[in-house]
Amino acid sequence: MYKRIVVPLDGSELAERALPYAEELAGKLGSEVIILNVRRPSEDPDHPEHRAYLSKMVATTEQDIKKSPSLPPGEKVKVDLAIIGVSSGLLTHPAEEILDYAETNNVSLIVMATHGRTGVKRWALGSTAEKVARVSKCPILLVRAHTDLPQSVRLDKILVPLDGSINSEIVLPHIENIAPQLRARIYLLKIVEPTYHIYPIYDEAAYYGGTGMVEMPYTEEEMKPIKAAAEEYIESVSRKLTAEGIKTSHKVKVGSAAEEIIKAEEEMGVDMVAMSTHGHSGFGRWDHGSVADRVLYGGNKPLLLVRPQ
Repeated sequence: MYKRIVVPLDGSELAERALPYAEELAGKLGSEVIILNVRRPSEDPDHPEHRAYLSKMVATTEQDIKKSPSLPPGEKVKVDLAIIGVSSGLLTHPAEEILDYAETNNVSLIVMATHGRTGVKRWALGSTAEKVARVSKCPILLVRAHTDLPQSVRLDKILVPLDGSINSEIVLPHIENIAPQLRARIYLLKIVEPTYHIYPIYDEAAYYGGTGMVEMPYTEEEMKPIKAAAEEYIESVSRKLTAEGIKTSHKVKVGSAAEEIIKAEEEMGVDMVAMSTHGHSGFGRWDHGSVADRVLYGGNKPLLLVRPQ
């Protein structure tokens, strides 16, 4: 599925944090990797230092993938370099250049670093990653810059949050495709949002009677059938993946969707979170796009986002 992986680099160590993840995927999936450099109008693409840096990145990436014990037998490693940009006039936002390149070159996955909590580097890379994530038609793997890079990057444990909607399940074909090759265990998570009774508050002194509303949370007994339905749903997804030879675990939690996903990252010790994000009009019971936003900004693990087409 991920035959062509693009890693945008701007010359900063921040952007390079995405490379080990692209190498891990390429080594296990047999993917081609393209190092993509977006240059400014004032930059000389043939500048010796610039060329030397990019050549080094290509060579290092190629060697790292070749070292992967999981590289399919007989699979050739292909790492290419692409430099894009305009030679005069105003440069469009780097995100636009990345998106245009991905769409016109049949890219199947973009892997890039997003900023930490203290700001960004030369590209305003956090903004670039956010813009790419919001618009990209192909999946994007966002690597956190504010967390320590593991000594050895692995993607053995993948958390997949689902809200029960068709759109949230868009991520499942991707998981079905890559999990066997990554030899990954899939941790399925279904969040049940708290449910409330809504009652009007009446004030006899008020002209029309009603003066407001009050929310009363469902009792534990009232929540039982809702949680049971959630358990039945997530078990059915788990059975389907297990039947395809994928190792799975599943859990139902009650609470705010984004907060519970972020908690589960650490509790389950996963290596990556994979979820779908909304289209232009949003969708789902969770308002899933905003959940993806909150996980993006509040989580610590690499985040694979898949957009419904």
